[in-house]
Amino acid sequence: MSHTCSINDRPIDYTDILEKLKGLSAAEEFFTALNVDYEPKTLQVCRLHILKRMGQYLAEEDFDGLPDRVIAARAKATLERAYADFVSASPLSQRVFKVLKDRDPDKPAEKRGAFISLSEALRPFAE
Repeated sequence: MSHTCSINDRPIDYTDILEKLKGLSAAEEFFTALNVDYEPKTLQVCRLHILKRMGQYLAEEDFDGLPDRVIAARAKATLERAYADFVSASPLSQRVFKVLKDRDPDKPAEKRGAFISLSEALRPFAE
């Protein structure tokens, strides 16, 4: 049985919304502030990816001169869009972070270990 966190009965406090968003840290706080429903299990697995993607979408927006109500609506739309990206797709397939972008899913990860030869390890520090 899945459970959705619904907060749609609360209006968004849109006054200085960008400043408020900058002060948030937990993913749930963003969903609450922007009044966006979410599945806790999805958020638990993808929280950093969702917030990173939201940041990418927000960076594409131009908020100069817009009223707070419009900015709040756009911010809400970017969070909903970012969340939707991860509802049916894995973080690996979305590749939000550099480490995932650089990883080829069709190739197994290289097993590398640190190797220091015995002669290097025994060499004096100052020569």
